[in-house]
Amino acid sequence: MPHPRLLPWLCPLLLSPALAFATPPAADQGTPVAVVAPAVDNDVIAPEAAPAGPVAVAAPVDGDRAAPVATPAGPIIPVANASHGDAAPRTTPAADSRSIADAGLGTSAAADHSGATDNAAPDSDAPASVGPLQLLGGTIAPGEFNTLHWHPPQSFTSIATPVPVLVARGAQPGPTLCLTAAIHGDELNGIEMVRRLMFELEPRELAGTVIGVPIVNLEGFRRGERYLTDRRDLNRHFPGTEDGSSAGRIAYSLFDQVIRHCDYLADLHTGSQRRINHAQIRGDLRHENIVAFARQFGGITVLHGKAASGTLRDAAVAAGIPAVTLEAGGPHRLEDDAVEAGVKALETLLDNLGVRKAKRLWRTPQPVFYESRWLRAPQGGILLSNVRLNQAVRAGEVLGTVTDPVSNTGSAIIAPFDGRLLGMAENQVVHTGFAAYHLGVEKRVEDVQEDARREEQQSPTPPSDDDGPSMSGSAPADVDTEAP
Repeated sequence: MPHPRLLPWLCPLLLSPALAFATPPAADQGTPVAVVAPAVDNDVIAPEAAPAGPVAVAAPVDGDRAAPVATPAGPIIPVANASHGDAAPRTTPAADSRSIADAGLGTSAAADHSGATDNAAPDSDAPASVGPLQLLGGTIAPGEFNTLHWHPPQSFTSIATPVPVLVARGAQPGPTLCLTAAIHGDELNGIEMVRRLMFELEPRELAGTVIGVPIVNLEGFRRGERYLTDRRDLNRHFPGTEDGSSAGRIAYSLFDQVIRHCDYLADLHTGSQRRINHAQIRGDLRHENIVAFARQFGGITVLHGKAASGTLRDAAVAAGIPAVTLEAGGPHRLEDDAVEAGVKALETLLDNLGVRKAKRLWRTPQPVFYESRWLRAPQGGILLSNVRLNQAVRAGEVLGTVTDPVSNTGSAIIAPFDGRLLGMAENQVVHTGFAAYHLGVEKRVEDVQEDARREEQQSPTPPSDDDGPSMSGSAPADVDTEAP
């Protein structure tokens, strides 16, 4: 059964192609959305108590914008201005010399394919203006929230169901952040993250635009399956081709019509094949702009991972769009703790990008960087674990056993080094080589980057389509494929 909070807006999708996400009534746009209080007391950091660091300042809205918020400390490298397709460059708002660009994450030069831009006023003393956003054949005026529809080229045109795309267009200039979820149809936590975040936004108070695609793989979601109807993994076909396979055409349509409009991208995922992940960011930390982007999510685990060819993250980075994967929880389930962790990270991201003053910040605003390694089952059989997710373990500790149910012979999976369990498989029947435990080692980001560069020099081959190749050495570096 779907999570009760999803029923009001998921039922129309399941029952009728003609219905889609309801747009909030205009009268409600000015009403603040209630947010569940944090589980830990006193974990709200007031602006004056925020950690020191570069200051991100948003352009004022009617003179009552929130006070500047300190961004996490650390080396911040500006994002190179990259042209997305043939889009016209977007000028950075000149609202303050301490703008978001000073945080190392100035908006990329990409603008909407329609030509809609966030133009700076010719007079530096005059307020910057924002024009309407042209997207997917629709128009969203500044300060408005709307639901548009993406029509992926699949199924029969006469019976195809459009995919809802939620858009909050800010009243002030700023970057465009895109959120995608359920590229794999059985991954539900990201859907709820997008819903919670998007429907608490007040567009008239935003400096920038937030685009959310809660259910990319709508057909897989309806069937409760990971893949497309042709059994292809959509997350191996980006940026796609206009005249290729069904998966390639769907990927091309999404990338061309939505993703190219983004200045930043967070692709939301969960574990696969009955694996669960502790909330974490995965990005290619060899790139300084990805490190800078990852820092904006606040106190969350960050892993280095070179994306597999064909993933949305890989294609976005190749197109000049800073992109990361946010992983939390497991498939076929809605986990409130995983969803809450993801929403907190996304709220902190909006705050640090200057898009919105988040209602709360993490108690520890700095991310924790890890190198990691998947430990695999040495034989097939029944996997039974002795540990729990996010547990610290010591070298030599038995994490679990795999036992042949017929011969009663078994093997232990032993931690090769001290670390923390960032992901693990549930108790289940596994085959030989199954990725069972994701063990991470906390490191300085500079050390993670150096190890990643060294690994690339030693093994320059691209990541495979496997579920996460094992790495050698006692200080491992995981190759991320958006599936463990």
